[in-house]
Amino acid sequence: MQKLAADSGLDARLFHQAFISFRKYILEMTSLPADLHIILNDICCGAGHIDDIYPYFMRHAKQIFPMLDCMDDLRKISDLRVPANWYPEARAIQRKVIFHAGPTNSGKTYHAIQRYLAAKSGVYCGPLKLLAHEIFEKSNDAGVPCDLVTGEERTFVDPEGRAAGHVACTIEMCSVTTPYEVAVIDEIQMIRDPSRGWAWTRALLGLYNILRNTVIDVTSERKDFVFFSLQVHNYQRLTPFSILDHAVESLDNLRPGDCIVCFSKNDIYSISRQIEARGQECAVIYGSLPPGTKLSQAKKFNDPDDPCKILVATDAIGMGLNLSIKRIIFNSLVKPNVNEKGEKQMETISTSQALQIAGRAGRFSSKFKEGEVTTMHRDDLPVLKEILSHSVDPIETAGLHPTAEQIEMFAYHLPDATLSNLVDIFVSLSQVDGLYFVCNIDDFKFLADMIQHIPLNLRSRYVFCTAPINKKQPFVCTSFLKFARQFSRDEPLTFDWVCRHISWPLAPPKNIKDLVHLEAVHDVLDLYLWLSYRFMDMFPDTASIREIQRELDDIIQQGVRNITRLIRASDPTVTDPLQAQSNRHSQTGRGTGSTKFLTGSRGQRGQRASGQMMDSSLASRLVRDGLLTPDLLQQLQREWSKDQKQDNSSQRALDLEHQSNNKGKRKKKKK
Repeated sequence: MQKLAADSGLDARLFHQAFISFRKYILEMTSLPADLHIILNDICCGAGHIDDIYPYFMRHAKQIFPMLDCMDDLRKISDLRVPANWYPEARAIQRKVIFHAGPTNSGKTYHAIQRYLAAKSGVYCGPLKLLAHEIFEKSNDAGVPCDLVTGEERTFVDPEGRAAGHVACTIEMCSVTTPYEVAVIDEIQMIRDPSRGWAWTRALLGLYNILRNTVIDVTSERKDFVFFSLQVHNYQRLTPFSILDHAVESLDNLRPGDCIVCFSKNDIYSISRQIEARGQECAVIYGSLPPGTKLSQAKKFNDPDDPCKILVATDAIGMGLNLSIKRIIFNSLVKPNVNEKGEKQMETISTSQALQIAGRAGRFSSKFKEGEVTTMHRDDLPVLKEILSHSVDPIETAGLHPTAEQIEMFAYHLPDATLSNLVDIFVSLSQVDGLYFVCNIDDFKFLADMIQHIPLNLRSRYVFCTAPINKKQPFVCTSFLKFARQFSRDEPLTFDWVCRHISWPLAPPKNIKDLVHLEAVHDVLDLYLWLSYRFMDMFPDTASIREIQRELDDIIQQGVRNITRLIRASDPTVTDPLQAQSNRHSQTGRGTGSTKFLTGSRGQRGQRASGQMMDSSLASRLVRDGLLTPDLLQQLQREWSKDQKQDNSSQRALDLEHQSNNKGKRKKKKK
């Protein structure tokens, strides 16, 4: 039956689902169609063959999988094997690729941008708004008129709105229909990113002329380069950086120019509080901060006249910020990641990630001409050395993503399917060769399911579902839902409507919870601006929204400057980094292949620490307030554990003695 079904386009996964459904239908129906009843009776009586059931099975399968009637058309639409053919204009010309290859801080971007500025026209494509802004400002400062295009912003240097010859944009916003003399694609290694890789693939295959800036090697044997003229420029790092032979071990050992890299906001809050409890100021940078706040904190840290000499940050510093760092200190080597299946897991950072972060130390343009890299914890140092000793994994695949046009063609054949189901069917039927993969669509499906009940046409629904929102923020998701509902009623989302929704004006944050909410509100205003460039009539008040967003950025900056006060005002049980580190290590000790660099010492340390937990609330509070150092806390934990063992031993001895006495009493009674 499965072999017969495969000829009709039913693969193993669909066959299994159809089989379960068909069996349930047969067993649970009170009465079956007469013809099917007769066939089943004949088979049971030995007068028929099992193959006789096949037409009825396929009839049922087509009811639950309507695409089986048009499988050939759907397979053609979802054929992704030669994506280069999607861009005939680029394919029709002989393009020249100059590949800038080398480590971080080797001048790759500088040389690429010099070519970009010298050209008559050019486009810069970067992964972050911060990078696009930087090139936009640098170009105009150099006397080269340049426009700015991001998902949320369009800035034209010409007062009358005419397009300049140069444009700096985020990678998703680059135009593949406009010819440029020079195009720069920055951070090309992200072409294999599970979520965003499709944008780099589109730029690489679709832009007319390309000047690429990257940190990876490339081989011309790959068939997606056959229509390129390839030239490779290799670079060496401009300033050296070394891996130290000792860990920092205590915040008392911090020095000016240090940057502590954490992979959780809780660790950032805790460590920054402890640093300031020691009488030192620190700057704070993490991913969910608005770009203006990140730049403000970077400026504070870089300013030689500012007393702030220490930075606490996430891996957000790996791109887009120029920082004067002497020493990178990894507080942890484990971070949450989303794998290609969309599953969240804790895993050791890769060699590429470690090099990207470590390369921030001793930048050529900073006052520190040599960089240093180490860890906060002693057991992590040999692990870091092992990670950095490996070569970077080669880029072997590039991401692809279904387009709105492809999904619309699917919808034509499957008019009753939801958008989420259409995308699922597309991915299940899509064909890619070994050079490509279909990017993760979980975020898209999450948004599609959220607004499925709202009446929208397919194109509008698709656009809404491609909005770049943080689905971890409940307020952002609620706002997204309200935006879609208001849009479906054909009621413009005015400035007054948005102000009522976000309760504007907003007060400065009093605690960390308030700060997190303000960051979410900033994301909501970003969402409004993003949608306003796709539905201008329905999101008309972009100027007013941008103005209050700037005010909100100032309020958030004020909160981040006083972050330690906000931490003190928050829940006193904010996780102590020593405790968190122990927990993480004990978790990774139970992990599988994703923690391939972890050594036995780390797992053992995690297990020891997990059994030595004191009253976490009191311990955390004493450490944060500077009344207890981490070293003293560990000593107290050891003594407490030792005392507990002695108490347990004494209790066991008393119990044995008590049992012995009871036995003696029972024997006397028997006598």
